[in-house]
Amino acid sequence: DAVKMIKKNNPDFNLDDIDINDKETFDMLSSGRTDGVFQYESAGMRSVLSRLKPSSLEDLIAVISLYRPGPADSIDTYIHNRHNPGDTQYKSDLLKDILDVTYGCMVYQEQVMEICRKLAGYSYGRADLVRRAMSKKKLDVMEKERQIFIYGAEGCSGAVNNGVSVEAANEIFDEMSNFAKYAFNKSHAAAYAYVSYQTAWLKCHYPCELMAATLTSVLDSSTKVSGYIEECSRIGIKVLSPNINHSYEGFTVNNNSIRFGLLAIKNL
Repeated sequence: DAVKMIKKNNPDFNLDDIDINDKETFDMLSSGRTDGVFQYESAGMRSVLSRLKPSSLEDLIAVISLYRPGPADSIDTYIHNRHNPGDTQYKSDLLKDILDVTYGCMVYQEQVMEICRKLAGYSYGRADLVRRAMSKKKLDVMEKERQIFIYGAEGCSGAVNNGVSVEAANEIFDEMSNFAKYAFNKSHAAAYAYVSYQTAWLKCHYPCELMAATLTSVLDSSTKVSGYIEECSRIGIKVLSPNINHSYEGFTVNNNSIRFGLLAIKNL
């Protein structure tokens, strides 16, 4: 809806052509001004963004993946290491290439699979079976897999045979087990983060169109409508009263203001 409104004045506009490294957009996200931004509206998400100060799509993908029950334990570590890369620590040097993009924290299901492959010599298929057992909380399967991960079995070498201490291997396996219960796969998080970035970019550069579209999307909820109208006021957008000559069904842009949508009027 926002893009349709933009195209009325700018027919060549294409959302796929926007700059994905736009500093103004990342500054807005870092300040926590995320009303109307997909996935990032909750108070908890705002807090994480304000502390992290994201500067790339990679950061946004990580935030979406971290803000979940399992990986959430790593949020403080991730934010600290993101700002102090020299403090990043790895339980084994073999983890560096896998976890460097997330500053030493396990964030994605793909990382669990890659750890199984690199540290214990698993095949892709067996690594995916471990990931699945973890996410379905199959404790009996996991305990059996722990021994194979550490000491190896037919077809996989085991972490100890690759130079990882028994203690470190146990700690890594515990961390994977706790983490994988709620973990996203990165491709899923990347799709979410890209849509989040698009809505943030629109709010930054076309705030009237984005907020009008957002208001239309919640016009059945007077609580949400009033909340977004407050946000419009905060960012300097006037919301004009409904007018039988100028209003449409939904909220629309009217000379750098937003015209109230007729369908948002109760009982109409």
